Amino acid sequence: MSCTSTTPDLTAHDRALQVEAAIPPGLFRVENEQDRIAWRVASEPFGLSEEQLSQIERIGNDLLRFYKALNTLYTRSVRGTAPAFIAEYLDLGKPEHILRLSRQNRFKNDIPAVIRPDLLITESGFIASELDSVPGGMGFVGAMAHAYCSVGSESVGGRDGMARGFAEIFAAQTGKEHPSVAVVVSEESEDYRAEMRWLAADIARLGIADIAVVRPEQILFTEEALFVREEGGGEHRIDALYRNFELFDLLNVPKQELMLYAARHQRVRMTPPPKAHLEEKLSFALLHHYALQRLWVGELGEELFIRLRSLFPETWILDPRPLPPQAAIVGVTVAGRPVDDFMALAELTKSEREYVVKPSGFSELAWGSRGVKVANDLTREEWVEALRNGLAQFEKTPHILQRFHKPKRVRQSYLDRSSDEIRTFDGRVRLCPYYFVLGDEVRVGGILATIAPADKRLIHGMTDAVMASCALLPAEAALAR
Repeated sequence: MSCTSTTPDLTAHDRALQVEAAIPPGLFRVENEQDRIAWRVASEPFGLSEEQLSQIERIGNDLLRFYKALNTLYTRSVRGTAPAFIAEYLDLGKPEHILRLSRQNRFKNDIPAVIRPDLLITESGFIASELDSVPGGMGFVGAMAHAYCSVGSESVGGRDGMARGFAEIFAAQTGKEHPSVAVVVSEESEDYRAEMRWLAADIARLGIADIAVVRPEQILFTEEALFVREEGGGEHRIDALYRNFELFDLLNVPKQELMLYAARHQRVRMTPPPKAHLEEKLSFALLHHYALQRLWVGELGEELFIRLRSLFPETWILDPRPLPPQAAIVGVTVAGRPVDDFMALAELTKSEREYVVKPSGFSELAWGSRGVKVANDLTREEWVEALRNGLAQFEKTPHILQRFHKPKRVRQSYLDRSSDEIRTFDGRVRLCPYYFVLGDEVRVGGILATIAPADKRLIHGMTDAVMASCALLPAEAALAR
């Protein structure tokens, strides 16, 4: 369906008001319960050039191949046909039951069916600072596309792109034209329940799948299948299960053993698969590891390997173990000198600290901006503490050191609620494309743009950031940007 406004001559101010009114409340967490919408609203989707959109579409297929290669190298490492340190690093901090799950033969080739990177727009192109295979935001982006469609603006993926993409991954996995799916949202992931319900309702409107958003307690197990207990008291069988809970929280999720048993015994299809090694940011460090280059090229081909090395920022695992006297940490220097200990970075001046420290994964601190330390935002004492803390947690919650890339400045307009006027500001952009995996290729269902004020070091949803879906710019507007 194309997007046509019923009131095509709206001013930018009135468009923003209509977009704001069209977004259902409760789809995005707000700090103040009085606030219906906790971000700045733009009158138009964020515009992308045709070249940028083409690159984003290619990145999706590149990331799918990266996941497959990472999965293969992990399996080979466990079996002894690739360096042991690959699995050793990816398994750090995981209890035995998580490792057994990751290595189940039933899930051997399974890859997350929804892939969402954080893409920063820099002067030299896109940088993927994060990669999320259990992402929030799907219903939120879908609702954004509907809201902008109401004023005649078609978002990337179309008005129904998120709903169709989400439904189609389960049709592809189950081989059923109209699959029955349970989206299981844990207590820890409660913030995402409202938006997943919106997405399920939109899919029901399209009539392309039956999606039930449920609590773990509503799952019923039999030897033949899994069922959902409906709020009205009825029951229905499900073909697939979307795991909207984190593996680090697994033991706190009721009935997780029954869900996993059913998935292992092919009573139900589960995505994302319970494979913790696919949810670690330190995989970026493995891609950049000089000793693994031949293996990566063998899995990816040289052209894709080079593209991914440019896409992912240089990353190192904060490993406190001493190096041999003749060794140095590849790519890390202080005053032009190689170093053999990450604590040597404490000597860097504030302007020289172009790094970020963050937890790798399998932790409540490893999603969003929690646990992220931008080095040149810290005092010297805070920087030293960030390094020490990251190194000290190596065996329990490994941390990574990542090269910091500053996004380029853009001018962005928004509706200022206090003055009731359209204003502009200098901002920096993070794009979150949602890729739905359909067999051996991906489809972009939608893209969320977050434009934070240029003086903010981290870009995330905040009260003074614009959040909007993305749209293809007309050629003349793309040239002007």
